[in-house]
Amino acid sequence: MPHDEVSKIQRDRAKRLRRTMTRAETLLWRHLKAGRLGGLGFRRQTPMGDYIADFVAHSCKLVVEVDGESHDFESRLRHDARRDPWFASRGYRVLRFTNDDVMKNLEGVVLSILEAAEQAAPLSLTLSRKGRGNPNAGASLTDLKGGEEQP
Repeated sequence: MPHDEVSKIQRDRAKRLRRTMTRAETLLWRHLKAGRLGGLGFRRQTPMGDYIADFVAHSCKLVVEVDGESHDFESRLRHDARRDPWFASRGYRVLRFTNDDVMKNLEGVVLSILEAAEQAAPLSLTLSRKGRGNPNAGASLTDLKGGEEQP
């Protein structure tokens, strides 16, 4: 499926968002970047159509959103209600976490993302990109949890 053309305005906005990520986004990015999570290639603040996804793994069609306080307002919730179906119409699943979720339960958030990615595409088939030699590439949820998979 060809990607949608992204305007220069959207591209510039995404660059600005990358430079000004929230503390929660920065903490989560440390776990998602460079194939650290099961060898998946995540991108941050990625323009997609008229929207910018906080984090996206195109290989398993997963969008991760970290919502701050602005998401408590009704207009923001209505915007998200339009946005999520747009991503879904392109085959992407959207996971939402609050800044508070990330700050207080980072490990749980990371495991939730890995579980969702595993449901979308078996990680054993995921190859690390460009021969980075990532030791977690192809790791299963069980491997990363360090034992038997929890129900």
